[in-house]
Amino acid sequence: MPDSVSHVQTPGLLSETDLSILRVLLDAKGRVVSRESILRLAGLDNVSARRADSSLVVLRKVLGADSIVTVRRRGWMLSDEAHKAAEILLSRGI
Repeated sequence: MPDSVSHVQTPGLLSETDLSILRVLLDAKGRVVSRESILRLAGLDNVSARRADSSLVVLRKVLGADSIVTVRRRGWMLSDEAHKAAEILLSRGI
């Protein structure tokens, strides 16, 4: 991912759920976060566990396909390159 985030596409506004999940991944700073942990830390305990998966698809569309790394059987983490773009998105509340 280039240093600039001008390539970040925002096909629509991110939902509060998407933003909450993005914040959890950003706060994890390179650590793998499980689906259950993502939902708990995002305050989404009452929604389907698959909701995290849906938000990750949306976030990958906005940040780029390589922005969220899948660690099989463990969870996900934000790539190092995606941190700056994620911070900008969260500061804009997009």
